[in-house]
Amino acid sequence: AYNIHVNGVLHCRVRYSQLLGLHEQLRKEYGANVVPAFPPKKIFTLTPAEVEQRREQLEKYMQAVRQDPTLGGSETFNSFLRKAQQETQQIPTEEVVLEVLLSNGQKIKVTILTSDQTEDVLEAVASKLDLPDDLVGYFSLFLVRQTKDGAFSFVRKLQEFELPYVSVTSLHNPEFQIILRKSYWDSAYDDDVMEHRVGLNLLYAQTVSDIEHGWILVNKEQHRQLKSLQEKVSKKEFIRLAQTLKYYGYLKFDPCVTDFPEKGCHVVVSAGNNELNFQVRLPSEQIKEGSFKVTRMRCWRVTSSVPMNNGPAGSSPGKSEVKLELAFEYLMSKDRLQWVTITSPQAIMLSICLQSMVDELMVKKSGGSIRKMFRRRVNGALRRSDSQQAVKSPPLLDSPDASWEPMAKLSSKLTSVSLRGISHSSSANDVGANDFHGNYAFEGIGDEDL
Repeated sequence: AYNIHVNGVLHCRVRYSQLLGLHEQLRKEYGANVVPAFPPKKIFTLTPAEVEQRREQLEKYMQAVRQDPTLGGSETFNSFLRKAQQETQQIPTEEVVLEVLLSNGQKIKVTILTSDQTEDVLEAVASKLDLPDDLVGYFSLFLVRQTKDGAFSFVRKLQEFELPYVSVTSLHNPEFQIILRKSYWDSAYDDDVMEHRVGLNLLYAQTVSDIEHGWILVNKEQHRQLKSLQEKVSKKEFIRLAQTLKYYGYLKFDPCVTDFPEKGCHVVVSAGNNELNFQVRLPSEQIKEGSFKVTRMRCWRVTSSVPMNNGPAGSSPGKSEVKLELAFEYLMSKDRLQWVTITSPQAIMLSICLQSMVDELMVKKSGGSIRKMFRRRVNGALRRSDSQQAVKSPPLLDSPDASWEPMAKLSSKLTSVSLRGISHSSSANDVGANDFHGNYAFEGIGDEDL
């Protein structure tokens, strides 16, 4: 059996025969010339070296399928992952009540099936709130971990290949919850959301929450104005004022470490406005702030340091110190690219934010609309429309730097998949071209932007 990790989290366990069945189904639907080659069957028992070789071949196969815009977005592939997730966690299909949080702490209870996918659950929440169908595409479900002070630490955005009920209950920890939050970055889209009463209320609740948790910076005079608008229940005016404030619409991440401008600097990273904002504490205790625009990132990757041994006898395998890093190559000046690394348990969520910023930029560039990102299927579930399917996965790039220390690959894209053999230690030297994904938005940089 093999572990399949999605976004760095164990998603399911599958056997070779199950993956072969998926391959044959994809070939039947899309043709042999579209589907990548599958590792062949072997008559005799595999040696340990052959087992590892097959694992690597299967991983490359799954990556190739997932990164193909047709195969990776297909219902065949996504339903395979969902079914495998449910079987691995041994959760039968039955009707359950799932609690979904709103930004103000209110809990929305929806009756769903344990086998309902992310978009089904999102639709159920929207229906319970009376959110119009054409506004559903502006919101997403996120897996979060609630901290002691009531704030939320974002783990990841829930995807179409997972079952939200299974994802949250399999963690066996009440700190993990699912929250509904807007999923776009350009505040110009706020106008669409505020046209409807429910959309306005959701956006208002999120804005108030972000201010209360210090995600949006407010001075005394602005605080007084906001308080006055709150008392008058002037929600639109409240949001309009908030839009002018620093870090409006940003996601704030937990304190972590960066190597910029020098190694070992403590940093608070925020994502928003098509950039990553750094508030860096230098070794001299001086605080410096700067931003990295997503349009100047040539590529990025997420990696995980793998311990060279299995730890001392008797130690818990879940306690091993795996270090997640997000590294991006940035155009510092017209002819100088430099790698910047962030070491954070939230590295994958950071990568998801970068990817969704690029997707949004590309949708706007192609004349697409968020309004058209969802459409209703015959059976009532919501599916993404052609306008978003047109946003293809960025091209993979070869590593420009061979001096990186040995790392083991984790998912570098929000939709990437990796496999690990259950009974075999992972190779620490499997960093390759698939670790990187480039940035289509990078192509649009002109001299005036530098």
